[in-house]
Amino acid sequence: MKKHNFSAGPSILPQEVFQKAAEAILDFNGMGLSILEISHRSKEFVAVMDEARAIVKRLMNLGDDYEVLYLQGGASLQFLMVPFNLLTTDGIAAYTDTGTWASGAIKEAKKLGNVDVVASSKEANYNFIPKDYTVGLEYDYFHCTSNNTIFGTQMKEFPKVDTLMVCDMSSDIFSRQIDFSQFDLIYAGAQKNMGPAGATLVVVKKSILGKTGRNIPTYLDYSVHIDKESMSNTPPVFAVYASYLTLKHLEENGGIAAAEAKNNEKARLLYDEIDRNPNFQGVAAVEDRSFMNVTFTLTDESKKEAFDTAWKAAGISGINGHRSVGGYRASIYNAMPIESVQTLVDVMKSL
Repeated sequence: MKKHNFSAGPSILPQEVFQKAAEAILDFNGMGLSILEISHRSKEFVAVMDEARAIVKRLMNLGDDYEVLYLQGGASLQFLMVPFNLLTTDGIAAYTDTGTWASGAIKEAKKLGNVDVVASSKEANYNFIPKDYTVGLEYDYFHCTSNNTIFGTQMKEFPKVDTLMVCDMSSDIFSRQIDFSQFDLIYAGAQKNMGPAGATLVVVKKSILGKTGRNIPTYLDYSVHIDKESMSNTPPVFAVYASYLTLKHLEENGGIAAAEAKNNEKARLLYDEIDRNPNFQGVAAVEDRSFMNVTFTLTDESKKEAFDTAWKAAGISGINGHRSVGGYRASIYNAMPIESVQTLVDVMKSL
């Protein structure tokens, strides 16, 4: 039986993507070779990389002033690459601290230069998104995390800042319509809405680079990767291919607008049950609830064994909460069908 996969990542992907990726492992495009063994310099894979980059700009409605890169190292490497490329030697960067990954980004940036945490929800165990802050020209850039996977909070609006805007969108990229042009740099680990683990997307406005005065290590320099068209070293070929398939599936099925409508419906269904059912309570502040990662707890821990037995029997997987929060976390990314969410809601109703 196929499980209802609510894992926070690596996560569910469209079934069509699994099928096409599996076929390519055996024989890619009739070449008689697996996607796992072809040269990344072959015309067949170069075409994949070119389209994987182009489709991102189409979905985001961005022009040629932006460049799209597929790198490795996950969002965690971007925690360091961002300050290397944007933080001047005597400058200051502004960060918001809204969760574990935002905190990790701050930690890495501080190793390289000066950082101001302009807003934080740490004292409330990150259960809300801070909003009352300003970011002026005294900062080289502003960094935020759009969705906090562990704590189940999401930025519903983005602040207007007077400097460069950088955003880690790892866990909600391509899930909702936003003005992507308001950002100067976006990065995201692929393993939520984009593809399997192993590829990291970077979308950067080319004009902001080369101004820090730093001697940047080669691999950490965005300009090097731009010049080499994401081929400075061997890219994660299979992860890029699967990401291309995922984004192609998104584009062919109504794009971000259609995905957002489905995501809103799924989130409403689950949050309505959490709010209606006296056995459960949400973790995140209502106005900041994530539509990707729904965190909730039992109001009576004595019912934990019964609930756990019920959701496992229903074929549900991956809803145990992170140790930082406890309780449960249902990740309902783009590929999650509403039928799976309904299965979870039915189990909740039966408790």
